[in-house]
Amino acid sequence: MALSSSKAGSASEVGVGGAVPRAKTPSNGKIGRASAPYLLILPSILFAFWIIGYPIYDMANMSVHAVNRFGKTAAFNDFANYQRLFSHQLFIGCLIRTLVWTVFVVGGTVLLSVPIALILNEKFFGRTLARIIIMLPWAVSLTMTGIVWRWSLNGQFGMVNATLSNFGLQDTPVEWLATSTTAFPILIAIGILVSIPFTVTVILGGLSSLQADVFEAAKIDGATAWQRFRYLTLPLIRPFLNIVLVLNFIYVFNSFPLIWVMTQGDPANSTDILVTWLYKLAFRYGELGIASALSIVMFAILLALTMVYAALAMRNERSTA
Repeated sequence: MALSSSKAGSASEVGVGGAVPRAKTPSNGKIGRASAPYLLILPSILFAFWIIGYPIYDMANMSVHAVNRFGKTAAFNDFANYQRLFSHQLFIGCLIRTLVWTVFVVGGTVLLSVPIALILNEKFFGRTLARIIIMLPWAVSLTMTGIVWRWSLNGQFGMVNATLSNFGLQDTPVEWLATSTTAFPILIAIGILVSIPFTVTVILGGLSSLQADVFEAAKIDGATAWQRFRYLTLPLIRPFLNIVLVLNFIYVFNSFPLIWVMTQGDPANSTDILVTWLYKLAFRYGELGIASALSIVMFAILLALTMVYAALAMRNERSTA
């Protein structure tokens, strides 16, 4: 009976055109393996969303409400915080100064880090010591670096004035951080100095991953050092340059300790960037509503510029692929 019923069941599956295959359904094991990666990263995604998303929501909520100096929100104020922010006499100046600070520090860092990384990638006596010396500024916190440079640039007993006087390069002491014409360029130079170690490390990692055979073949074919750098090294380390550009842009745009320790945005707000002015608005003047609006504006600027740069980088990679 079992045999006959089995034959009947198999016969019922045969149609006019022949045998009809049964629909295959994925097994529970395959479904579990496919969903396992998503389940494993789900806690991290939820935690990151809570850590990042909630402060953004809180800032956005405060930016459209009246807020007292203790952080308590009141009624909706028709975006009055944004109106006060955009009409503030310091906003445009701080915005332009922030862009100048970011572009010059990031650009100067990359321009100096590439040749330094190329030199440190070569084999020579004392290379390990040279790499350690380059990495030393990275081991010191920005606050400590700012304190050391502030005392070194002191107009009365600073090391810079003493050194210049000993070499006969100046007669009277200079208050380096007391005037806007010297303070902001000095901050940019120190910003480049403290950003070089990280950038050199990333570029060195990219150079270490390159195949030496390609460069040997190009050298045998008669390519000059500049041609090898332009047509081989630079295109091959472009992904690493993209990384340092994006990360340095974010870090420098939000850089607070160095400027705050050295000048606190003075003299007369001439060295203030958006993040230092934000700190003053929130914790010195108690303008938490305007400070919240400024936080959202800064977040929007960073997000927009990062997305634009990422889109351009992806387009260049697709065009060169």
